[in-house]
Amino acid sequence: MNALTAPSSTPLRHYALAAALLLSGCGLSSAEEVGAVDTVFKFIGPDHKIVVDAYDDPKVAGVTCYVSRAKTGGIKGAFGLAEDKSDASIACRQTGVISFAKPLDKQEEMFSERISLVFKKLRVVRMVDAKRNTLVYLTYSDRLIEGSPQNSVTAVAVPAGTVIPVK
Repeated sequence: MNALTAPSSTPLRHYALAAALLLSGCGLSSAEEVGAVDTVFKFIGPDHKIVVDAYDDPKVAGVTCYVSRAKTGGIKGAFGLAEDKSDASIACRQTGVISFAKPLDKQEEMFSERISLVFKKLRVVRMVDAKRNTLVYLTYSDRLIEGSPQNSVTAVAVPAGTVIPVK
């Protein structure tokens, strides 16, 4: 038997499973691409575009956030080496009955995604405005050294009969 066909109790399979789980769980929620529009034609590689992704809030059933962002094309973009611009916009909406399985933190990161090879991330943060019974979502990008002040915010008012449970 070689290392790839060894029984499932071998350390190699455990490491492979752990790596797969780690890579699949890099974001806190998975994005679903809704659509995209081209903004700049590139002779070689994909065009530059604006992409719209949908993110279901993993801790709030019935809320979906739509994030539009620039995606760099060309040769660097084709190989994942490009650094996408920091511009992003967000709109979150009630898409079903809002419910909570567990109490929420007052503020927590709902999602993050790498937008450059190593140092830059797009983040979506959920904040609870308990006084107004509202969920506030903020999107921004940051870098290891210096982030961008460009951001976008949206809010989802929770129906009056539903109280947001906060830790």
